[in-house]
Amino acid sequence: MNQNRTKLLTDILRNIANTPHIRPSEVPDIDLYMDQVTTFIDDHLGDTRRHMDDKILTKTMINNYTKKKLLPHPTKKRYTKEHLLLLIFIYYFKDFLPLADIQTILAPIIDRFFETDNTISIDAIYAEAYELSEEWISNICHDIMESWHAASNSFEDCPEKDRETLQFFSFICMLSIDIYLKKQVIEQMVDRLAADDTNDSPSES
Repeated sequence: MNQNRTKLLTDILRNIANTPHIRPSEVPDIDLYMDQVTTFIDDHLGDTRRHMDDKILTKTMINNYTKKKLLPHPTKKRYTKEHLLLLIFIYYFKDFLPLADIQTILAPIIDRFFETDNTISIDAIYAEAYELSEEWISNICHDIMESWHAASNSFEDCPEKDRETLQFFSFICMLSIDIYLKKQVIEQMVDRLAADDTNDSPSES
């Protein structure tokens, strides 16, 4: 594929690798009202939206998450640091998972670690996930570039006027199958988790 498109991908990957995610130390350790929560999330994740009019987090979203038990109720309309951390997890998960799956994933985390006496806190869980993710981003960018090079070597025998179009399509297909398979893994693990939880629930008398 031509150098312009290669440079475009390189620039995109560089931007993604350098996109600031919310560091654990940036999350305020004080209770916030809903307007303050939406402002904080929008200020820190606004650069991740695809279109300027995309909504990062709204009051309606927060109320919906609470209604569907993805987020514990606030105390006296104030949200703790742990509420904020859960909202960050939800923001990333909801891009590719339905809310029902996110609820299944977060339920054991909320039940066992949200504002409990457990030695492990939501704060510690977020910090560990943040560190793992930051370390993994460079590997993901490397894999994407490897897929680009592999696609650039495809369709070498086809007419030159069609080659770049087909190579670019091959690249999109390679990324798509990667996303598809990983999503399948998540969905099947979530389904098994939900089934196990159902089986472990005490039967009604």
